[in-house]
Amino acid sequence: MASAARTRPPRSSVLAYGLLAPSLFGVVTFLLLPILVVIWLSLYRWDLLGPLRFVGLDNWRSVLTDAQFGNSLIVTVIFVAIVVPTQTVLGLGAASMLAQLLPGTGFFRTVFVLPWICAPLAIAVLWRWILAPTDGAIATLLGHNVEWLSDPSFALPLVSAAVVWMNVGYNSLSFLAGLLAIPNGIYAAARTDGANAWQRFWRITLPMLRPTMFFVLVTGIVSTAQVFDTVYALTDGGPAGRTDLVAHRIYAEAFGSAAIGRASVMAVVLFVILVGITIVQHLYFRRRITYDLV
Repeated sequence: MASAARTRPPRSSVLAYGLLAPSLFGVVTFLLLPILVVIWLSLYRWDLLGPLRFVGLDNWRSVLTDAQFGNSLIVTVIFVAIVVPTQTVLGLGAASMLAQLLPGTGFFRTVFVLPWICAPLAIAVLWRWILAPTDGAIATLLGHNVEWLSDPSFALPLVSAAVVWMNVGYNSLSFLAGLLAIPNGIYAAARTDGANAWQRFWRITLPMLRPTMFFVLVTGIVSTAQVFDTVYALTDGGPAGRTDLVAHRIYAEAFGSAAIGRASVMAVVLFVILVGITIVQHLYFRRRITYDLV
């Protein structure tokens, strides 16, 4: 009896596992299982209608030597390099102004976050109307037509601008929460020691914001690398593949060419790259983050 009592898990552990069970079920069902299914499908040739045919690593060889997929990877890297730093800097700047708690701050918090809570496809339709070459808002103001989204030089920067506009409010609220958590006494002590505004920002604000910066960068890179609906509505991957992001290429392979196996390989490649980037970010920030603010 005593031995059975010692091996029986404590009631608190049973309660903890019981509370975690719904979340664990969701993670396994909607995250881990789909990943395993996609990896399995990458070894088969399937057109969504006929039977699956095992082809081994043929899909992998086909995708990894595909120039079109290589172009999508390059475009995605450029897209992430434009969007993530821009929305991070703008979000931090907006949060710094909101942290002053001036009159109307609550109103501007709501205005900043509105684009983020709206459906991305609806926002893309709005931007498509703004950039329409004939009767768009910008064309009307300029008085002449400009093929903004059909010009290879403008397409990617404009799509990037639309995504930044949607996400900067979310980043600003994240940074605002981090700024408001920094004790005012630290700034008061720095001012007493003669630190100017730039020194306080560089030596106090940025180090204290590293947990928030880590969160914003990780979520920003992951979400930006998977953007699809905005690109699909604005340019559909064109012109000349200048906005053909990996997520759009996966969609085109799966539902345009009915090549589920190749699309699965692309999805796995994107997943591995994002996991690798996240691990690198974690290793960088791990020794540079402090959560103790008192």
